[in-house]
Amino acid sequence: MKIIFNKYIHFSLTFCLTAICILIASCKNDNISSPVITGVRNYVASPNDTILHSAVAKGQWVVIEGQNLQNALQITFDGVSTTFNNALFAPNSAVVQIPSILFSTIDVNKLYTIEYVTTGGSAKFSFKLGPAAPTITAVSDVFANPGDSVFLYGTDLILVQSFSYGGTNITSFKSNLGGTSLGFLMPTQTTTDQVSVVTKSGTADFKIVATPTITGVSNENASSGDSVYIYGTYLKGIHSFSFGGAAITSYKLSSNGRSIGFILPSSVATGPVSITTAFGTASTIYNVNDVKGIGSLTTCENGDNWQWWGGAQLKSGDPNNGWPGYNPDFPGNLTQFFILNTKSLSTGEGNTYSNYAILTNGAQWVPTANINDPIANYAFKFEVSIPKPWNGGAIDIMSSDQTYIYRWEPWQKSTTTTAAYTTKGWITVTVPFTEFRAKDATLGEGRGLSMTKFADLLGASGNSKCTVYIHNYSTTAATETGFYGAFDNLRVVKIK
Repeated sequence: MKIIFNKYIHFSLTFCLTAICILIASCKNDNISSPVITGVRNYVASPNDTILHSAVAKGQWVVIEGQNLQNALQITFDGVSTTFNNALFAPNSAVVQIPSILFSTIDVNKLYTIEYVTTGGSAKFSFKLGPAAPTITAVSDVFANPGDSVFLYGTDLILVQSFSYGGTNITSFKSNLGGTSLGFLMPTQTTTDQVSVVTKSGTADFKIVATPTITGVSNENASSGDSVYIYGTYLKGIHSFSFGGAAITSYKLSSNGRSIGFILPSSVATGPVSITTAFGTASTIYNVNDVKGIGSLTTCENGDNWQWWGGAQLKSGDPNNGWPGYNPDFPGNLTQFFILNTKSLSTGEGNTYSNYAILTNGAQWVPTANINDPIANYAFKFEVSIPKPWNGGAIDIMSSDQTYIYRWEPWQKSTTTTAAYTTKGWITVTVPFTEFRAKDATLGEGRGLSMTKFADLLGASGNSKCTVYIHNYSTTAATETGFYGAFDNLRVVKIK
């Protein structure tokens, strides 16, 4: 009987100990409560540590406030997990960094929520964290045909709720991942010039503007029957087009609206180029069919203002002109012009004399009344025709002072690559005066600081000689080719 009694005592003690352990474990779990979030505060010190009700995700640090926030396992903003350091946590606060969020990829059901998971449970908190308000900066092609793909460009073009283009609601559209573009198909009808995009974060309105601009003319002094191109932007939907006062009704537009090609008619006077579209009018401040501009250095006619001993040849493009001799290599110009013709230039070869140069006598580049005008408003212009490949050697343009030089090297594509250069007939070259530069100790002539005023180049009077010559600046190699080209109408033109 004693043995049986001892067995019962042993069993009872074991049962009690087990029950006590279960009770202790149960009590311990009851002490780990679920987290509670009561607010989000800016982490920046006072006075900026304010309560936040919304934020734009920029990687900023915030303080999540509440209870039971220690022992965090996962913290997400809009469904995106953030890394954290439990050493920065207390029972009633947790310092964390808002993660980088690509809003175009998130689960929209988790938008504007913070979820906090600990060993004791989880909590959700409504917090308006999203992208910034959208902006629209441009439309890819305002002249697109109905059904063509078009893109809006801007920022935060995501989480789009509604979108209208030109007064038409667009129901099918797609944002790129970064929210910098919004693609859609051009509607069949537009009734206004307004674009509106409404997103979760705000509204962006944009006025459709496509005012044409003219940035250049391929040949400002072309002959009748020549092909001429006008360069610019938004050159589409043209209502009227004139060149030197002559109406141009037959032309070809580039698909991107950046050029117009046409055949020059016979009745062209001196005057501007003007293009009018549905969005406005663009006109050149300078005149075409004008060989003198505001300051003529030489028109080349009959050796106008030419120092003949400089080495250039005076020739004519008119086969019926008995003097100074007809040269058929430069068609499209029936007037007279100067020719520079050299073989390959050895290292350092080329100077302002002999057969390397066109020299003029003194001339009034800029009227005295304009000598103090901003030089950015003016350009040096000339017509040139280069029928044979040219690679190597710079065409230098300088005044009597020779401190500031412009180096024309169209064959130079980059600091390491070149490509032989030719022209399709005659073209106009425009050189802003800001491109005339001083000598740089390392880079050489025409590679230093820009001139800032006309007096730098022309002196106080604005009257100076002009030299146009070819020079090989290489110290290691001869030029790949010689130079064979014709020049005409050296002049100064007001461009702004």
